[in-house]
Amino acid sequence: MPAPSPSARPGPCSPSASTWKPPAPRCSSRSKRWRRTRSNFRHRPIKTHPRSGSMADLNLAERNGAEIIVEHLIAEQVPYLFGLCGHGIVGLMEAARTRSDRIATITVHNEQIAGFAADAYYRLTGRPGATFTSCGPGSVNIQMAIANAMFDSSAVLAITGNIPTQQFNKGPFQEFGHHHQADFVSAMRPYVKRSYQATRPDMLPSMMRHAFGTMLAGRPGPVHLDVPFNVFLETAPAATPDMQAWRGGVDVRSAPPPEALDRALDLLEASERPLILAGHGSLTGGAGAELAALVRMLDVSVATTPQGKGVLPDDEALHLGPTGRDGVYPANRAAREADLVLAIGTRFGDRGTSSWHAGVTHDFPPARLIHVDCDPAALGRNYPTSLGVVADAALFCRLLRERALVRPIADSPARRAWRERAQFWKARWQADVRGQAASEERAPMHPARVVAEIAAAVPDHTVLLSDIGAHHSWCVQQMPMRRGGRFLQSGGGATMGFGVGGAIGAQFAMPDRPVVAVVGDGGMLMHASAIATAVEYELPIVWVVWNNCGYVSIRDLQRGFLGPQAEFLTRFRNMRTGDLRSADFAALARAMGAQGLRAEGPADLGAAIAEGLRAGGPTVIDAAVSADAARMTAGSWDMPPIAGPMPNYDPDPVGA
Repeated sequence: MPAPSPSARPGPCSPSASTWKPPAPRCSSRSKRWRRTRSNFRHRPIKTHPRSGSMADLNLAERNGAEIIVEHLIAEQVPYLFGLCGHGIVGLMEAARTRSDRIATITVHNEQIAGFAADAYYRLTGRPGATFTSCGPGSVNIQMAIANAMFDSSAVLAITGNIPTQQFNKGPFQEFGHHHQADFVSAMRPYVKRSYQATRPDMLPSMMRHAFGTMLAGRPGPVHLDVPFNVFLETAPAATPDMQAWRGGVDVRSAPPPEALDRALDLLEASERPLILAGHGSLTGGAGAELAALVRMLDVSVATTPQGKGVLPDDEALHLGPTGRDGVYPANRAAREADLVLAIGTRFGDRGTSSWHAGVTHDFPPARLIHVDCDPAALGRNYPTSLGVVADAALFCRLLRERALVRPIADSPARRAWRERAQFWKARWQADVRGQAASEERAPMHPARVVAEIAAAVPDHTVLLSDIGAHHSWCVQQMPMRRGGRFLQSGGGATMGFGVGGAIGAQFAMPDRPVVAVVGDGGMLMHASAIATAVEYELPIVWVVWNNCGYVSIRDLQRGFLGPQAEFLTRFRNMRTGDLRSADFAALARAMGAQGLRAEGPADLGAAIAEGLRAGGPTVIDAAVSADAARMTAGSWDMPPIAGPMPNYDPDPVGA
């Protein structure tokens, strides 16, 4: 019986308003069946299907939520699932165990290590990494690693367990429910592109499809999937996922319009001092080969942002190196004297621009800017832009080069002189860096000599990682990038531990390459459990621990910003005597089953790295490094209201 229309219902002033009730529904056999069905749905036991070894023969069948997730991971060609056990995630762990023929589960001893490993895996392969963590503190602990992936545009799927839906809003064990029931979705929202919560298993197929699409569209980034305990175990009809049918014909890359290419060539043709600047987006977008081809064709010098380091090898003739605070002199000098910068895949952050100080790294205006990025929010954000183009970095480089074949840009005496000046600055800087490193034989080792010894000891195709600390600035500035090598770092978030844990994912991503991570003593103390994981999986990682007895990069900031008296709590000391001390990382490694070596001087370090690369298992090298060596700087960095120190290296401030 339909409800009466609003006009037929008694109003609040009607005499019968207090006695009117909605009519009772008809009592029919159909409604009784429906009530029985609903009752059975609420209280039915969990349905499970027998596991006969593999689910590959199943098409449309009852699958529990965990099985749906695992089948989608397999369909998306995710070979590794990094995580740590917990009661809230055992359903997913069981589904992964039954499909271990197609997906390997890598267990770690700290959830952050799982996130760092998945992040590094994506950076090296271009395929999203995936993690699993339990409800409560297990998932809280992975937030830092997922935030790091967000800062650095890495596609990671973070799967978190949660309390059963039947217990929502009752305040059970490990519920985050102060503002909303089982509200871990809100906790993750600032660190991901999208946060999903599946409260029924039939929601999972579409969520998994959307998650992978979201991770890879536009600027890549992490996605969060929160799954209550019971949803992992409850079943729903689900088909074997066919990702080719859903996304096989979809290209998420943005192509530049033809008129933008022509306008870019117009600006380049009018320029006498052009510079190409490649950022992190060029690196994550796989634009290295296309960028190199464009640079050679246009015959234009190229620099990178600090986060773009590694997109081109150092032996690329026109490559000048990174800009900004941790950058090199030729790149900063060329950037500030250029009359046109073609920037590809950069957000122009403070560390790559010397905190936007005019005339230190860049000078916009009078210089003109062509800014290319896959994210429209980056365009015109920090500098006035003559031409902004929303485009994929690799596509832009290829299409601009193809367009330049049709309408080539003529060289000129002014452009040739500009290139020669940049090469002069590059040669002078490299000679000074080599001279500084070669002159230092003392112990503890000079940082420049440490970088030089590492570079000399590792093969060209090595995957190098840098953690965060004083060593990071030295590595970004002075570690050479050879053809075939890779360099990973935490750039946007500067998260301590990425180099320690990221080495795990890097070795799984590239098992046939050497993996060498340069990490600080502070970062290794925070995340030393990664050594145990490497031992358990027999990963031949070499960690070089830059042991300078403290958080020296912060000590240097205290001194530089506030004066020498401001040094406080940034050195590792015996708090009673004041004596400097740090852990014996070689002994720590041996206690965990890895090889542990100590390097006091340059000769020790080169020999230790060679021994570590031969070992066939994990090696930790405890390297004694000076905390008081000054680095040559060609850029700056502010922490308002405190201005950072200006560059200390400029051999020719007037002009070459």
